[in-house]
Amino acid sequence: MNLTEPQAGSDVGALKTKAVPNDDGSYAISGQKIFITWGDHDIAENIIHLVLARLPDAPAGSRGVSLFLVPKFLVGEDGSLGERNSLKCIGLEKKIGIHASPTCVMEYDGATGWLIGEANKGLACMFTMMNSARLNVGLEGVAVGEAAYQAAFEYAQERKQGKAPGVDGPAPILHHADVRRTLTTMRARVAAARAICYACGVAADLADAATDEQARHAAKLREDLLTPIAKAWSTDMGVDVASLGLQIHGGMGFMNETLAAQLYRDSRIAPIYEGTNGIQAIDLVGRKLSGTNGESMRLILGDIDATIREARATNEPQLVQIADRLRAGADALREATDWMLAAMKERDQDKALAGATAYLALAGDVIGGHFLTKAAVAARSSDTGTRARNLALAGFFAETALAEAPGRVPGIVEGGQTFLEGSEALFGV
Repeated sequence: MNLTEPQAGSDVGALKTKAVPNDDGSYAISGQKIFITWGDHDIAENIIHLVLARLPDAPAGSRGVSLFLVPKFLVGEDGSLGERNSLKCIGLEKKIGIHASPTCVMEYDGATGWLIGEANKGLACMFTMMNSARLNVGLEGVAVGEAAYQAAFEYAQERKQGKAPGVDGPAPILHHADVRRTLTTMRARVAAARAICYACGVAADLADAATDEQARHAAKLREDLLTPIAKAWSTDMGVDVASLGLQIHGGMGFMNETLAAQLYRDSRIAPIYEGTNGIQAIDLVGRKLSGTNGESMRLILGDIDATIREARATNEPQLVQIADRLRAGADALREATDWMLAAMKERDQDKALAGATAYLALAGDVIGGHFLTKAAVAARSSDTGTRARNLALAGFFAETALAEAPGRVPGIVEGGQTFLEGSEALFGV
């Protein structure tokens, strides 16, 4: 995907790459794109670039963007590779992490391309891939979080320091309560993010393959709502968990040659990829929440209410306690949702958008807690080890993230208004 240009980051409507019609129905593409992952390499025989560009008579802004297929090598009618197209990598960006992935500055100089879809409808075509990419980036957050947890857990078993009850001599730091709390935080957050991403993928499949229209509609609403949460909450989690993993390693984690340091550096790009997490929050409260008048979130809250009832119906004290925490979290999310819907309907939406990131974080916490609770209930019929692990993770998440949920509502409702009113003093605007 070739979207970003030096003067146009997330504002794709500001791009300047041109597409001039050729006599044979193709187009001559000219312009420069930056941050193109694997923009050029010799691992594949050919590379197909999907390039956003403007036709000569295109309207201004995002409404005038079209999508073009531009191959590295032109392809003959028999499928054979022909001459090289007029495009090249003119530089590799020097990044703080993900050094195994080349990120290219691409230059197109009258390169031959073909229009995909309708003229001036390129963004709609591109978002077919963008939404899939956002889920995949969310899974990057899950993956780096899991890797950071595994590295930290292994190190905590090997590194000996201090005394611990029942251990002769220096004890592995895994025996220290604060280290165990940190590791449990990492593991629970990774599990919650994984569940959110998987649920988003399931909803996407059902939106396409469910047997009746009503089921497809409900699944599509879930997919649309979960996509920005899966992307933003999971990638923020990946950075936080990678940071905690580095903390477990102590001073050794701050050394460049350690895996903990590499994971921390590599994780930081994911909240920026495919629309920054601030943009995901705006998308959540704008298109996905307000655009459905809250229907999509009401569906999710209905799922959460069903999980609460299932957990309470077990009559197991720990599951009942988890259900109570989940109920408080759901009530907080419902209150924040009602306020957000009302605020977005007002003419001045700044105070709603100022709370969007905090709202997404709350939604991720509550929905993640819902899935961990659901897993704990389902594991009652599993072996003792699985049941105990799921219950421990759900219980810990309930007493930390879910317990804090009610206190986060004022920050969503009032926090933005405070700095908006103080904008002149704070920012001179």
